[in-house]
Amino acid sequence: MIVFRYLSREVLLTLSAVSAVLLVIIMSGRFIKYLAQAASGAMDPSSLFLIMGFRLPGFMQLILPLGLFLGILLAYGRMYLESEMTVLSATGMSQQRLLGITMVPAVIVALIVAWLSLSLAPQGANQFQLLLNKQDALTEFDTLEPGRFQALNDGSRVTYTEQLTNDRTHLNGVFITQKPAAQNGKDRGITVLVAEKGRQEVRADGSRWLILDNGYRYDGNPGQADYRAIQYDTYGVLLPKPDVSDEVTDRDAMPTMDLVGNPDIRAQAELQWRFSMPLLVFIVTLIAVPLSRVNPRQGRFLKLLPAILLYMAYVTALILVRGALEKGKISPALGLWWVHGLFLIIGLLLFYWEPLRLKLANRRSVKEMARG
Repeated sequence: MIVFRYLSREVLLTLSAVSAVLLVIIMSGRFIKYLAQAASGAMDPSSLFLIMGFRLPGFMQLILPLGLFLGILLAYGRMYLESEMTVLSATGMSQQRLLGITMVPAVIVALIVAWLSLSLAPQGANQFQLLLNKQDALTEFDTLEPGRFQALNDGSRVTYTEQLTNDRTHLNGVFITQKPAAQNGKDRGITVLVAEKGRQEVRADGSRWLILDNGYRYDGNPGQADYRAIQYDTYGVLLPKPDVSDEVTDRDAMPTMDLVGNPDIRAQAELQWRFSMPLLVFIVTLIAVPLSRVNPRQGRFLKLLPAILLYMAYVTALILVRGALEKGKISPALGLWWVHGLFLIIGLLLFYWEPLRLKLANRRSVKEMARG
C-alpha cells in the first residue's frame, strides 16, 4: 500500500504540473488570437474570459492524456535514474504489478476525460457557438472604440470616431470609408464620409440608422481626379440589422445522446472521437510504462523524444482517420477502432519485449555455460 501511494502520488503530481504548463501554453495562444479579434472590433472584449471558459473543457480533454503520458515518463524515469526502481524490483516489484499500480491513476484520468469528452466539452462548445452567433450579430456601435480605426465587413468599411458616449448612441468627429460592391462588373470606387457628430436611431420598424450632422461625402477612385464632394447638414446611413441565431450546427457541440444512433457519417465520426479520448488514456499508459525504463548511465531523457513522437503519431493517426471517416472513405464499423488496436499491439510489444529479451539472453547464457 505504501508503494502504491508513493507511485500514484509521483505520477499524479507530475501529471498536474505538466498539464498546468500545457494548459497555460494553449490558453495563452488562444487568448492572444481572441484578443486580436477584439482589438479589431470583431468581438466584444467583455466576452473574452467567458469564451475561454467555454473552450476550457475541450482543451482539457486533449491535455490530460498527454499530461498523464509525460507524467509517467518523467516520474518513473527519475526513479529509474535514482535506482529507486531497482530497489523496488529487488523487493518483488514486477513490470506487471507496476502497470497495475499505474492503471489506478490512469482510471481516474480516464473518468475525468470521459466526463469532459462526453458531456462537458460538448456543452462548452454549444455555449461557445451561441456566443459567437451573438458576436456576429453585434452592430459596429457595440464594438466601436473611440480613437481607433475599426475595419468591418472584411475590411470593406472602416469607421473612426474621436469620442463616443457611454450609451453608445452619440459620436463626435466621425470618419467612415467604405467600398461599395461592384455594379455590372464595374468598380464603383470608394466613399468617404466625414461628419462633425453623429447619433444612432432605431426606427419603429426595428431598422437602425446612423445619422450624421454637418459633414461631407466624397466619392471617387483613388489616384484619379474625378472625386465628387457633397456637403450635407444631415446624412443617414442604414446599419445592418442584427441577426441573432440560436441554431447550433457544429457536431462537436451536439449532445452525445443526439449522436448515438445518428445515421450521419460525420455524427458517427464525432461519436467515435469522443469515446476515443478515454480509451486513449489506457493505451498511452501501457506504452509509457515500458518507455519510462531507462539505464542510469543513459539519462532520463533518452527515450523521451521517441516516446513523444510515438504519442504524436497516435494522435495524428486518429485525426487523419477521423477526417477520412467523415468523408466516407472508411467504414464506420472500422472507424477509429483499428488505430487503437494498432497502438495497443505496439504497447504490448513494448511491454513484453524487454522481459522476453532478458529471458532469451538468460537461456543463451545457460546454454553457453552448459557447453563450457
